[in-house]
Amino acid sequence: MEETTNQKQFGTLTGVFLPTLLTILGAVMYLRVGWVVGNAGLIGAFAIILLANLITFSTALSIASVATNIRVRAGGAFSIISQSLGLEVSGSVSVPFYIAQSISVAFYILAFAEGWQVIFPQHPTWLIVLGAFSAAFVIAYISASLASKIHYLILTAHIIALGSVFLGSFAIGGKSGMINKPEMWGSFTDGNFWVVFAVFFPAVTGILAGVNMSGNLKDPRKSIPIGTISAVVLSMVVYLLLAFWFAYVATPQEMLSNFTLMVDKALWGPAVLMGLLAATFSAALTSLVGAPRILQAIAANGIIPKGDMLGKIVRGEPRPAMFVTGGITAITLVIGLLSGGLNAIAPFMTMFFLITYATLNGVVLLEQSLGLISFRPTFTIPRFVPLVGLVGCLFVMFLINPIFSAAALIVIVALYAYLSRRTLQNPWGDVRSGLFVTLAEWAAKRVSRMPDTQERAWKPNLLIPISQTETLIGSYRFLHALTYPRGSVHVLGIHPPEQAHRVKGAADIIQAFQRDNIFARATILEDDDFVQGLRLAIETLSSVFFRPNALFITLDSSMDEEQLTMILKRAQHKKTGAILYAAHPIAHTGREQTINVWIRDQSPEWQVGLRLSRLDLSLLLAYQIARNWNADINLITVISDPDQRANGEAFLQSLITLGRMPKNTHAIVEVGNFNDYLTCAPRADLHIFGIDRQRVSLAFVQRMVEQTRASCLFVQDSGQESALA
Repeated sequence: MEETTNQKQFGTLTGVFLPTLLTILGAVMYLRVGWVVGNAGLIGAFAIILLANLITFSTALSIASVATNIRVRAGGAFSIISQSLGLEVSGSVSVPFYIAQSISVAFYILAFAEGWQVIFPQHPTWLIVLGAFSAAFVIAYISASLASKIHYLILTAHIIALGSVFLGSFAIGGKSGMINKPEMWGSFTDGNFWVVFAVFFPAVTGILAGVNMSGNLKDPRKSIPIGTISAVVLSMVVYLLLAFWFAYVATPQEMLSNFTLMVDKALWGPAVLMGLLAATFSAALTSLVGAPRILQAIAANGIIPKGDMLGKIVRGEPRPAMFVTGGITAITLVIGLLSGGLNAIAPFMTMFFLITYATLNGVVLLEQSLGLISFRPTFTIPRFVPLVGLVGCLFVMFLINPIFSAAALIVIVALYAYLSRRTLQNPWGDVRSGLFVTLAEWAAKRVSRMPDTQERAWKPNLLIPISQTETLIGSYRFLHALTYPRGSVHVLGIHPPEQAHRVKGAADIIQAFQRDNIFARATILEDDDFVQGLRLAIETLSSVFFRPNALFITLDSSMDEEQLTMILKRAQHKKTGAILYAAHPIAHTGREQTINVWIRDQSPEWQVGLRLSRLDLSLLLAYQIARNWNADINLITVISDPDQRANGEAFLQSLITLGRMPKNTHAIVEVGNFNDYLTCAPRADLHIFGIDRQRVSLAFVQRMVEQTRASCLFVQDSGQESALA
């Protein structure tokens, strides 16, 4: 959904910088920085703050880079991820991220209530929660513009609070000032370095607060990089200065035992309480403004079934999404009030924030690694930056809570599987095709350096020439059995000039193959001479990677024997197998229960080698078709010398064993005349014969169909396959 012009009202300061800064400078700044310094010491606290900011700063740089390469639409992170990795990945990450952000509003409201009760302990919690939530919801509902104006008041409260804190550094107003000798490296009384780090890290996870406003920014490409990076840098400086201040104004024992130490040590304590209330209310308001915009973008792109209403914009605001977000928050608040808190699921929500950050870093790392010309951001960063952000986010996830991390990943994978099945229509391009092309090119280069042997990797990749679509339709079911699940179909439509209508329906058949999970494609050639066009195609395709390895021709009465022989010789020369399909006009493939493979008399050399004389492709095709039909296979040979029966039976049993044929494969050796035995052979739905390499006899083909009373395949090996490999 395109954003209307009147929605685009915010610049860098009000749209990105302030929401991001005020979310990062939250309750943790007032209540936990002293505890961090008390455990880690000054140097340890610096290390924790810098390490946490290294991860978020790397992510901010990644966001800045990708934002200058694309048009960031509504939805912030959802828009960025969907334009690179597609709607399925973006939806699977953004839906839980939205829910986590909606629930986080309740956490901030409850934290606000706790701070309020420090000042007014007689006020009931439910009343404070109701008042704070109602105020935040009304402000957010009226407009994001009103919320941005409230941000200026909150910023003022922060400035007054921090000013009072740093004035507490001096021995004025009855304060002792910075008289303590700091402990450089702490004793980590309440936990080791990583435990303290895990407690502090959520303080810096507000970097998407401004990005979520992307649909309301005048110039997202400019505002997101400048606003996000500036907010991250300034907040890091504030945290470092506070750590320095705590180390000099209080002892480790005071910092560990008193979470409101900042109130006591500031020049004017009430200013800090005001800042704490402002921080929690600001975070709630920012999330309440940003979360509905994520939901609106998700719904507008069809991620949510029957969610059209949620994708609507009413008077410049996502009001339907606002009501849903408010409902989620209200339910969460009720649960929190009844259960006494929501701390148990707080780490689970943090996981979704971190997964979103990791995905954003992964987007930039992927774009850089692919080297596509479409990725040319005006703000470039080294490749190690998104790598640090990606690895750092994943590391912190499992550091904070391995169980919740695994659970969050399972939720996202399940959502991805669900969205993939829905075949969402992406309104813009993404880099997934570029990723797979790059991987294919890498694989092709690797394969080209290896010996030209394909026995172990063989699967039926068919080239199917047609002069009219009806030929393809008639053999569709059989082709499915020949290629499913790993084979492929390349249809070659050849038509005379001004007769393209004869192969017009090929595209529809290709789509049918693709719906049946068979890789299929089509090429249409205009040529007066069908045979000449086919010869040129064989010549051309023989040199490409992933080339067809077998030519599939449906035989009919219009075939010319001489031309057919010429085509098969050309295919043999280009190491391409050949499959001639002669369908019985009435029976077709019958019940699809039995396949007879006819093997020539091998007397007197009944030996099984890696390559079988004109048998490899026949056996492989029989196995492939039988697997899809769940059919029996009969290996039949007719010999003239009764003394060779034992050798013939041993030969066929060896083929079954060494070829790993299905258990329902039977060996049949008959003494007599081949032509006489045809009529009394076991009844089958398909018969497979080898082809005379010198000349194709269409009369023989017709006779086999008539005498077997079934459809027949006539097969010529390419020399590149092996049934025993």
